[in-house]
Amino acid sequence: MDREFLALERELAVFLRRARASSGEMAREIHPDLEPAAYGLLVRMEETDEQRATALAAYFGVGKATMSRQLRALETLGLIARRPDPDDGRASLVALTDEGRTRFSAVRNARRESYVKKLEGWDSAEIAELARLLHRLNSLQGGAED
Repeated sequence: MDREFLALERELAVFLRRARASSGEMAREIHPDLEPAAYGLLVRMEETDEQRATALAAYFGVGKATMSRQLRALETLGLIARRPDPDDGRASLVALTDEGRTRFSAVRNARRESYVKKLEGWDSAEIAELARLLHRLNSLQGGAED
């Protein structure tokens, strides 16, 4: 196997482990009972406002049952709310509550400040290139296309 791909695998493994740990910390800052995977879900919900659970499941590449369980937990904690979909009475739309948005924004702003400190030696072109490459990599995984 090419050395470049072995190095990529090693660096991605470290990055993913650290990202999972960081997401767990961020989730607990939003609410002590929030599971780590929910942080990414809140990020997407904040970016897109209200949407169907099936759209969220498709975006993350998870099953409807998994998404339903995660949304139920967020709803129980008062971080999201459901309302009937006006286009289809059988479905519902989910969105952040005011409380969910407030808690999420506070934690996200703190995370951004941390990135600014960690990347203070990088110029804006390097940061933009990293974001572009990560987006390209994420697009290969399916779901994340915008």
